[in-house]
Amino acid sequence: MKGKVLNFLQKEIESEHIPGAVIHVSYQNDVIMQEAIGNRAVFPNKAPMEINTVFDLASLTKVVAALPVTLKLLESGRFHLDDAVSHFVPEFAKHGKESIKIRHLLTHTSGLPSHRRYYLDKLNMEEIFTRICDQELEAEIGSKVIYSDLGIITLFILIEIVLNEKFEDFVQRELFDPLEMKETVFNPAYDTARYAATEYSESLKGYKKGVVHDENATTMGGISGHAGLFSTVHDLANYASMIENNGLFRGKRILSEPALTLARQNFTSFDAEYRGLGWILKSEEMSSCGDFFSSSSYGHTGFTGTSIWFDPELKLHVILLTNRVHFGRSDHILRIRPRLHNIIRTSL
Repeated sequence: MKGKVLNFLQKEIESEHIPGAVIHVSYQNDVIMQEAIGNRAVFPNKAPMEINTVFDLASLTKVVAALPVTLKLLESGRFHLDDAVSHFVPEFAKHGKESIKIRHLLTHTSGLPSHRRYYLDKLNMEEIFTRICDQELEAEIGSKVIYSDLGIITLFILIEIVLNEKFEDFVQRELFDPLEMKETVFNPAYDTARYAATEYSESLKGYKKGVVHDENATTMGGISGHAGLFSTVHDLANYASMIENNGLFRGKRILSEPALTLARQNFTSFDAEYRGLGWILKSEEMSSCGDFFSSSSYGHTGFTGTSIWFDPELKLHVILLTNRVHFGRSDHILRIRPRLHNIIRTSL
């Protein structure tokens, strides 16, 4: 398998679809592959990818930070899925949004738009949320999946209100520390040589290294529920081990099994895109986990070129970390992911 996977990735590197990658494959609780290939930066100078390269996770933030924090709050009785968002944030109840529940945010069925370019107006977190409160819906609540950063930003705001604590402090203490995720942070401050470079920034007059790629997360101060998190394959492997083992990590209970089981259920069988709580589920149409993962598979992707997928029937998980946006915002990654997972699954 290792040779097939590395040959595949090398061809994608030579085609300039990705500058490089770090790939991790675990099967039956054994790490059967963990490799770095290609470069963490190409412009202005080439720098080789390393196994400890720090990546901008982009939307993996949603499942590595926002989801587990939400599950902990569900477990502790701080709220439940059918609580209205406006119960905690009254100003959210405008333009029909009073009926949006926490479950709608997690399953991307709130009817809120996918994205708005708040960064063009240099809005901070409070100003962005004011805009979201004033936002009209694009679809009837609960009627269709619209993958919405606005919904997860709202969830992030709600979490901080319920916690009465900074999101990043809670997730560090309750998740990253017990999972020994020592290099998973918002607003990292490592040596610039550690980072997988993302896109060129006019304001920085250089390629982003350790500066969040998502522009809305940047204007929010680098911290949100939808994007902003940086990590390494080692740390993500610890997180994935916990998820795969139903909340246990090295004998420590991090999340409850009922919470994780609930998160993997299909809440959107009415739509072509299947959604759990936070997770993307394998659907009948094209999935980034390819053609051969079982129907119970679940995972997530990140715009910068990251992804994580689990196949619970095989006890298989795959972590792919790339910085494909270093070459711009082409769609090559959309074909890379399923083909890579096909190679891995059929090689076991």
